[in-house]
Amino acid sequence: MQIPPEEYGIVVLGSGEAGKYIAWTLAKKGMRAVVVERKYIGGSCPNIACLPSKNIIHSAKVASYFWRSEEFGITKDNTQIHMSVVRDRKRKMVDGLVQMHLDNFKASGAELLMGSGRFIGSKTIEVTLADGGARVLRGENVVISTGSRAAIEPIPGLTEASPLTHIEALDLDQISGHLLIIGGGYVGLELAQAMRRFGSRVTIIERNERLAHQEDQDVTEMLHDVFRQEGIEVVTSAHITKVEGKSGERVKLYAARDGAEIILEGTHLLVASGRTPNTQGIGLELAGVETTDRGYVKVNERLETTAPGVWAVGDCAGSPHFTHIAFDDHRIVRDNLSGGHRVTTGRQVPFCMFTDPEFARIGLSETEAKERGIAYRLAKIPMVAVLRTRTLTETRGFLKALIDTESDHILGFTALGAEAGEIIATVQVAMLAGLPYTVLRDAIFTHPTMLEGLIPLFSAVPPKE
Repeated sequence: MQIPPEEYGIVVLGSGEAGKYIAWTLAKKGMRAVVVERKYIGGSCPNIACLPSKNIIHSAKVASYFWRSEEFGITKDNTQIHMSVVRDRKRKMVDGLVQMHLDNFKASGAELLMGSGRFIGSKTIEVTLADGGARVLRGENVVISTGSRAAIEPIPGLTEASPLTHIEALDLDQISGHLLIIGGGYVGLELAQAMRRFGSRVTIIERNERLAHQEDQDVTEMLHDVFRQEGIEVVTSAHITKVEGKSGERVKLYAARDGAEIILEGTHLLVASGRTPNTQGIGLELAGVETTDRGYVKVNERLETTAPGVWAVGDCAGSPHFTHIAFDDHRIVRDNLSGGHRVTTGRQVPFCMFTDPEFARIGLSETEAKERGIAYRLAKIPMVAVLRTRTLTETRGFLKALIDTESDHILGFTALGAEAGEIIATVQVAMLAGLPYTVLRDAIFTHPTMLEGLIPLFSAVPPKE
C-alpha cells in the first residue's frame, strides 16, 4: 500500500547549519516546515565537528599550561590527564547544544523527524522513521543539507584497520600510545597538537611536500617549526601503499617516499585526508538532481539544483566546508525563496585553523595573488611586535597584509598567532566596507590588546610607487 504524501511548504533533508536555519526561519513566518535528520540533531558542527573539537583543543591548551607552568612561576607536581573527564566535558557541552536545538525547533514551529530520508520522485521524500514506520513528504520546495563525512581512501588494509576519524578521536577515553595521522590539513593538524599535549606520541603522514601545502610558504614553515618544538613527528612526501593491523591495538603503515619504502608503526590510526559528500543512496536521480564527478550536488550561484524547486546547501553542495559559509548559504536560499536574487559569487570566505598559535586568513594570500597576477604591496610584522603577546608569553607567529598597488584597499590579511581568529574580524569588516588600510593604521585601539597590532602592521605598508 502506497503511503500518501504529506504536503509541506519546505522539506529539508539534513539538520545541518544551513538546513535547520532555513526551516526555523520559514516556520516562524508561518510556513509548514519539516527537517529530516538521520542521527545528529543540528548537524555535525555541534555534535562531532567544530564545537566538540574546539572544546577538546581548549582542554589541550590548559594541559599545555601545566607542562609550561615553570614559566609562570607555578610548580606542577603529580600532574595527570584523565581523558575520560576531557571527553565528558565535551559530551556535556554537546548535550546542552542538542537541547538548544530541540528548543529552537519547538519555538520556531518547524517539525523534526528522526529517520533516514530518500527521494522517491520530484520534490518527494520517503522517510524511514528511527522509531519504526514510514512517512512520505512532498515540499513546495526541498532543500538538500546532507553534509559530508571523512573520506577513507582505497588503500589496501585501511578500512580493515578500523581507523579513527575525527568523530572517534574526539571521543577517546584514554591517551593513545602513538597516534599516526594520515593528512596534514586543518583537521589533522588541530588534532595532532591536541593529542600531543595530552601525552600521546604523534606522527603526521602527509602526501605533499609540506603541511597545509596550499598556504603561503612562511605559514607552513612556521607550522612545521611549531610542531617540531612540541615533539610532533612530521613525515612529508609520503604516499601510503598498505596498512596492517587494527587501530587501538597495533597498526603498521607502509609508504613510498623518495623512491624508498618506509614503515611507520603506532597504536592508533587517524584518517584526516579530506571529505566526501553525503549524496549517495538518497535517490537524487529519482528527483532529477544531478551531481558532479566528485559527488557534490550540482548547484548554480543561487544554490538551485538541476531540479526545479530543489536547493542544496553546505558541504554537500560543494560550498567551502565551513559552518559560517553554510549559515550564509541559508541566507541565500531564504532570500531567493522570497523573490530575491542573492548569489554565492564574490562572497568573502574567512577561516581559522585552531592550532596554537591560531592561523586565520581573509581575502587573498600571497600564493593566490601571484597565481592570479595581482600586484600588491606587502606589510608584515612578527607577533612579538604586538606587545600584548609578551604579557602572555605567546609571541610566536606574524601578521601580514596585502594592499592594492593603485589604491589603499586591503586585498588580503593573514594572522598566525594568538587570537588570530578574533583579529581577522576587524580587518574583514574594513574590507567589506571598502575602507582604505589607513583607517586601521590611524585608529585608536585599546592598549594592550592583540588588535593593537594592526597599527604597526599597517604602518609598515610600503608607499605607492
